[in-house]
Amino acid sequence: MACDLLFRLLLLMVLAAPSRGNHLGPTSRLRYSRFLDPSNVIFLRWDFDLEAEMITFELQVRTAGWVGLGVTNGYTFVGADLVVGGVLPDGNVYFSDQHLVDEDTLEEDGSQDAKLLGLTEDGVYTTMLFSRPFRSCDPHDKDITSDTVRVLAAYGLDDMLKLDPERTFVKSIFLLQIVHPDDLDVPEDTIIHDLEITDFLIPEDDTTYACTFLPLPIVSKKHHIYKFEPKLVYHNETMVHHILVYACGNASALPTGISDCYGADPAFSLCSQVIVGWAVGGTSYQFPDDVGVSIGTPLDPQWIRLEIHYSNFHNLPGVHDTSGIRMYYTAHLRKYDMGVLQLGFLTFPIHFIPPGAESFMSYGLCKTEKFEEMNGAPVPDIQVYGYLLHTHLAGRALQAVQYRNGTQLRTICKDDTYDFNLQETRDLPHRVEIKPGDELLIECHYQTLDRDSLTFGGPSTINEMCLVFLFYYPRNNISSCMGYPDIIYVAHELGEEASDSMEGMMAMNNVEWTLENIKKAEKACKEAQQTVLIKTIDEVVENTTGWIPEIIPTPRGPCLESSGGKVEPQDETPAGFRAAPMALLASGNATLRHLPMAALLFGQGAFFWLLATLQAGI
Repeated sequence: MACDLLFRLLLLMVLAAPSRGNHLGPTSRLRYSRFLDPSNVIFLRWDFDLEAEMITFELQVRTAGWVGLGVTNGYTFVGADLVVGGVLPDGNVYFSDQHLVDEDTLEEDGSQDAKLLGLTEDGVYTTMLFSRPFRSCDPHDKDITSDTVRVLAAYGLDDMLKLDPERTFVKSIFLLQIVHPDDLDVPEDTIIHDLEITDFLIPEDDTTYACTFLPLPIVSKKHHIYKFEPKLVYHNETMVHHILVYACGNASALPTGISDCYGADPAFSLCSQVIVGWAVGGTSYQFPDDVGVSIGTPLDPQWIRLEIHYSNFHNLPGVHDTSGIRMYYTAHLRKYDMGVLQLGFLTFPIHFIPPGAESFMSYGLCKTEKFEEMNGAPVPDIQVYGYLLHTHLAGRALQAVQYRNGTQLRTICKDDTYDFNLQETRDLPHRVEIKPGDELLIECHYQTLDRDSLTFGGPSTINEMCLVFLFYYPRNNISSCMGYPDIIYVAHELGEEASDSMEGMMAMNNVEWTLENIKKAEKACKEAQQTVLIKTIDEVVENTTGWIPEIIPTPRGPCLESSGGKVEPQDETPAGFRAAPMALLASGNATLRHLPMAALLFGQGAFFWLLATLQAGI
């Protein structure tokens, strides 16, 4: 009787395990998923525990050979970590935490910090399920952070562990996505409204900013926009760089038609308060359940400016496009009206980046002390819940830092591994409060080793920008707060004569951009007095001045105690080690070989205990 009961228990545990192989099925508890290659051969599911700082991956590949998943820095495979595994023809499995010593040679880590949870091969797919800490104490393991992560995936057609460039892929993913869309409410009375430019002939120029003015939905009472997504024409999506929707003040006199946003007619650049924005690599975004964009009241905008940036680098003729933003709105009101605050370095005309720079930092300061005066009413504390970062091709990293009474308070948001091709609205893990009088500093990190001439701030993709959009509530009338340095001071520090800003910028063309002068320019831009421009939804602009404060780097937290092998002394930070969770410690060395399939389905210890119990006949 007891033997039969234990056998049934064993069977139930096997059947209850997440299904793998050809059918992942609804039992898979991992909430996030993505294909990692253009042919949809490699499919990844993942989920994470922020408190335990552990992440679980399920990699499914259409192969009967080995599979691998890891993290790289995006510019070379050398030093990348890669967890590999597979099923041998005799049914035994192999699994190992490794790293690349060169572009195609793998070497096993001395410390095995990945825990195998499942590994199957069904003749079509090989599926590997494992967990690992965000940060182990093994210097060969790349950290999983809230930055963009370059996920490395590879596989073979057999069990010979060797990388083949044709079966090795890197995809940028924001792994630690705080809010999953399935966690959010979808109102039953949802109404859809499209804001788009219809049948637009894309010019053959490299860069086009097309703008038009469109009415928001006419509603008889207050509604909330709670979600937006891009509307892109298939085959044209690679030509659309970004789409922005700006709210217009109700007193604005707006032009008709479609024209260059920043061309001969300045009226097409009116309206500067961003409502929503999308850029390359982004998808849809749904606001948290307690916030929305208000429409339908006398205080709400009635018109918007739709801006679409086209990049036609191949100068293709005759391409027509109908792109825009699809909005979802509801009469079921949320608690707060949201707004978007644009921060950063004023794009034109002062911004410049020297050529041949391994690293060059730009800074844009925002001082909020005038917000209340310009808002025309008291400004409640700003509660920031999300953000969008934006540079062009030379951008490598961005961060927004908050100061209060001269003291650094926190880093609001950052991405130290920014990818131009993955620009998306992201949620903060905790809401951040900004009080009147706080200072906000945007730092942008650029690299121009592939350029032999100056890069200037501007609208083209080959120009640069340094922008951070903060999504917040409750809404106020401030649309942007941007800074730029005294370029005359910068020119003088570089030994150039300049009596006004235009001469200062022209002087940058006379500088020989040696490594010494690059560092001197960066230092001068940081030490120069900043002019801060604050703009409202009604196009009221005021200036103030300030100085760039120092940024104190956020220390890395303690690494997770490794399960074996040597830990390099330089990785032993003052923060020390975190003890590994019991589940990870119990796994021992994660290099598991020749294990029965049932043991891998739900834990080898439980399997062998049950097997021994059955054999004893109790």
